[in-house]
Amino acid sequence: MTTKMHCQLISWTEVQHLCMQLAKQIMASDYRPEVIVAIGRGGYVPARLLCDYLDSMALTSIKIEHYLAGSNKTEQAVIKYPLCADIENKRVLLVDDVNDSGDTLEVAVEHLQRFKPARILTAVMHLKTTSHYPIDFHARKIIKWRWLIYPWAIFEDISAFLQRLSPPPLDMEDARHKLHEQFDIEISARQLKELYRLWNQAD
Repeated sequence: MTTKMHCQLISWTEVQHLCMQLAKQIMASDYRPEVIVAIGRGGYVPARLLCDYLDSMALTSIKIEHYLAGSNKTEQAVIKYPLCADIENKRVLLVDDVNDSGDTLEVAVEHLQRFKPARILTAVMHLKTTSHYPIDFHARKIIKWRWLIYPWAIFEDISAFLQRLSPPPLDMEDARHKLHEQFDIEISARQLKELYRLWNQAD
């Protein structure tokens, strides 16, 4: 019998709340980033929200591939699209959605250091205790590991988990039941219907 994998859906409201908590921490620390760097793809939305809350117009990004849809991941975190901005002698805030293993952030910091910034501090919404890499700011700590499904990746992740259901679902309601039973995922019938509709349009 396989061990049940636990997942948690994160709402847009919670994302906004967590990013506001991050912004308050950063302001309380007196760190004033001159450039905010998002780690794509998960860090795009949190970084943009932090720009809003911290009144910053300086946003850029790098793309790192490691974690894929539905908790799958590549063997190593690698830079897919490098930094294309000048951060020399500037205070940088590096932002991602979650610090899971720490591999992504470690690779990202090493990459940014080549551009000789004055300082790099890191911020994530969720910090998992499984990470080996220290973080400067986090809004929430995840002690009991689970896969976090963010609202900008819900169809991508759910699609991957649907393909892993065993045995395959008989219909949409059976799919909802199996997602809950095997992955602890609570998804509405409307969301699942929209996902299947997108699939059919793609075909």
